[in-house]
Amino acid sequence: MAKEQYISANRASGPNSNTKTEPLVKVIAAIATLGGLLFGYDTGVISGALLFMGDELHLTPFTTGLVTSSLLFGAAFGALFSGHFAAAVGRRKIIITLAIIFAMGSIGTSLAPDVEWMIFFRVVLGVAVGGASATVPVYIAEIAPANKRGQLVTIQELMIVSGQMLAYISNAGFNAAWGGHDTWRWMLFVATVPAVLLWFGMMFMPDTPRWYAMQGRLAEARKVLERTRAKEDVEWELEEITETLEEEDRQQTRSSVRELKKPWLFKLFLIGVGIAVIQQTSGVNTIMYYAPTMLKAVGMSTDAALFATIANGAISVLMTFVGIWLLGRLGRRTLVKIGQFGCTACLFFIGAVSYFMPETLNGEVDVLRSYMVLLGMLMFLSFQQGALSPVTWLLLSEIFPTRLRGVFMGGAVFAMWIANFLISLAFPLLLASVGLSGAFFIFGLIGVCGALFVIKCVPETRNRSLEQIEHYLHDWLSKEDEAATPAPAKNKAESH
Repeated sequence: MAKEQYISANRASGPNSNTKTEPLVKVIAAIATLGGLLFGYDTGVISGALLFMGDELHLTPFTTGLVTSSLLFGAAFGALFSGHFAAAVGRRKIIITLAIIFAMGSIGTSLAPDVEWMIFFRVVLGVAVGGASATVPVYIAEIAPANKRGQLVTIQELMIVSGQMLAYISNAGFNAAWGGHDTWRWMLFVATVPAVLLWFGMMFMPDTPRWYAMQGRLAEARKVLERTRAKEDVEWELEEITETLEEEDRQQTRSSVRELKKPWLFKLFLIGVGIAVIQQTSGVNTIMYYAPTMLKAVGMSTDAALFATIANGAISVLMTFVGIWLLGRLGRRTLVKIGQFGCTACLFFIGAVSYFMPETLNGEVDVLRSYMVLLGMLMFLSFQQGALSPVTWLLLSEIFPTRLRGVFMGGAVFAMWIANFLISLAFPLLLASVGLSGAFFIFGLIGVCGALFVIKCVPETRNRSLEQIEHYLHDWLSKEDEAATPAPAKNKAESH
């Protein structure tokens, strides 16, 4: 039977939307997404720690930017290399290794005697953060049944924002309980606990059926499917996986960057990079990393800024629940549009508030202005975490072919972290040169360009298995190539 006929026939016999999710799938998702919790905590904790470590580590504005962004630099390479190794040795082993690196980085940053060691261990921690961001969504997407994949992959985003909220609460709590300059060390050390839990939990988890099948270990692939699928879904999904891999073998598709020579795969990779990068060019992490600094700049005290930042974490967690709910009801493309358009509008709102509202009123700092900026942040995070971020991670885990998923995912997330690194490093300079309003107007203009990309390039993948998505995208992008190729000119004899 032709592959297209096989896929079409199985759309009707694929997983029912009402099929009960097997308990092991939920356990795997809960344990693996501890990587997301660590991701969120380690990226969020620095926002408060910076307010206390400056004197002891003798930070300058430049080294402050380096301490913040060095994690992101490490994350870029962690994502790139973990994608390659995940295809070679398996998703599970990579996550176990990342848990060890998380623990090493957390302990190292908490004990750093000077700024050089702090930057070094922040890079180490970044390798784990980037690796988790590239590997955990792929692991869950390949473990989860198609009808539950959206909600389960999005738990990763929920854990990221939960980790950030825990970091903000930790920052405010340590400040309130102890105060003093040494509190930042405890803020950073706390991340060791979930790292140990992640390592221990993953020791008992299986790898994904698709990875086992890719290695020719079909008996193990079947065992995992039998434990994670309804009985009626095991045979058709195993057959779909094996037929897709056999077709890739016939087409000599390997887990290699050389596959980018194929036009449709190159275009698909660029779409993945674009989806990853627009999540960062919205400026979301300037809010997550520099919120206390920004709120202090518009008139809040240190205590008020730290406490207000908890609201950012809380709204992020709340809206991620909304995003999970929406993913079960709206298409991926629709959610990306809502998120991108909404975030862009909020960036212009923050810029307008900062520009048009006076800094002082009757000789005193205008408190209303600072709370309007906070309102803009909360509205922005509602769109970012309620729509754009969850669907970004889901799309990246879905759109790449099975054999290339680890490598392409790593490349796309590498680009995302490089964008994050550059934006986070540049934001203090933008703040100093063009002010808060100018910085957010610039982000808003970039957001408009991102919206145009979304309209033209983001595909719809809802209610398709991973194999069906692969064939759909192959057909779509191949047809675009054919349409763009001019018809051959007739020879002179025919023209006469």
